[in-house]
Amino acid sequence: MTAAARGGAAPALSIILPVHNDGAYLAEVVRSYQSVLDRLGRSYELVLVSNGCTDDSVEVCAGLQAQSSNVVHIDLPVGGWGRAVRAGIAAARGEIICYTNLARTSAPILSLLLSYNTAYPDIVVKASRKVRDSWVRRLGSLIYNLECRALFDLAVWDINGTPKVFPRSFSSLLELTRDDDLIDAEFVMRCRQQDYPVVDVPILSTIRHGGKSTTGYRSAIRMYRGAYALSRAEPGT
Repeated sequence: MTAAARGGAAPALSIILPVHNDGAYLAEVVRSYQSVLDRLGRSYELVLVSNGCTDDSVEVCAGLQAQSSNVVHIDLPVGGWGRAVRAGIAAARGEIICYTNLARTSAPILSLLLSYNTAYPDIVVKASRKVRDSWVRRLGSLIYNLECRALFDLAVWDINGTPKVFPRSFSSLLELTRDDDLIDAEFVMRCRQQDYPVVDVPILSTIRHGGKSTTGYRSAIRMYRGAYALSRAEPGT
């Protein structure tokens, strides 16, 4: 369902949730998000973007949309984190836009980041995860973040940390181009180029609702190389 096809007043918040083989826990997570969002007192929509799913995620998303007027479902036949985020941003109608990894984001963390936005609506708010599953992942993340900080002259840590929350008025963030995991590096790079203020919120939780991380040695190397290529391709870096 596209933004043009949906009627009614635009919500205050658009929460974009890329979905990839999350069917086993998707409904429970969405309902936990709805519970905390209802308490925040702002109108919202949850934009579920299934992408390249091979389990029952598409059917679960469709069912959640049928049950709740504040759930929107978009299905993409091809997978990709960046592709799903971009599709969600294109469909979002809220003045405040947020995207997050639903497999790793608890309802209290989502509520915390959105509460920061309530207090400071004209900045970018993003999570900065302080604990990783293993020393190997910690080391890999450190190398990647040091690379991105050097290449893009960044002051933030945890480039890939979500939730990321930003106002629609930050128009450059509505025009992201990456279809892969490097969309998060592009996001923070654009914040730096446009002088959008960014606040890192430390997150200590290591909760994972289900599934396994897709980050391995090969994907890590692709990201290291991709960040360098992105820095060479973009003006002003």
